[in-house]
Amino acid sequence: MLERFYPDVYMTSAYQIDYEKLYEEGYRGIIFDIDNTLVEHGAPADERSKALFARLKQIGYRIFLLSNNKEPRVKLFNDAVQVSYLYKAGKPGVKGYRKAMKRMGTDAETTIFVGDQLFTDVWGAKKAGIRTYLTMPIDPKEEIQIVLKRYLEKIVLHFYARECRKQGRQFLVGEQSAQKGSRL
Repeated sequence: MLERFYPDVYMTSAYQIDYEKLYEEGYRGIIFDIDNTLVEHGAPADERSKALFARLKQIGYRIFLLSNNKEPRVKLFNDAVQVSYLYKAGKPGVKGYRKAMKRMGTDAETTIFVGDQLFTDVWGAKKAGIRTYLTMPIDPKEEIQIVLKRYLEKIVLHFYARECRKQGRQFLVGEQSAQKGSRL
């Protein structure tokens, strides 16, 4: 039952994903969550995120921002990276993910999703059939409704870690994986 929330890959950061390798594997579109995935909640695009988006465009990716936030927040970030976006996306509903793929000209087999929350980001992308990358949140300080969800996420991640061990897969991919992964 909890498997529906398991990410395909759990990374310490969106900035550590091997996007070049994924492109070689045939992926052409990336849907990103913004807050606590690319920057701290509410922050504009920083130099690191601008550099990432420039690199992804140079590789040849089509990129889409999918956020449950309001347009002024999403537009603030997008003004610096200049990609397509959808605000008030209704995640974990699949409609926003499908709209993103349609606008990028990709499908579920050629699209990946990158986000920091299991019950909105990952679950919605999985329902849409998209390969999912869960990232650790950038900032531990979050709004109360997200803090409450994080407690439930810890339970799911505990069982996900156990499943990864059974399969001989790495639980948390990235430079801090050994120390952070051992806590669950």
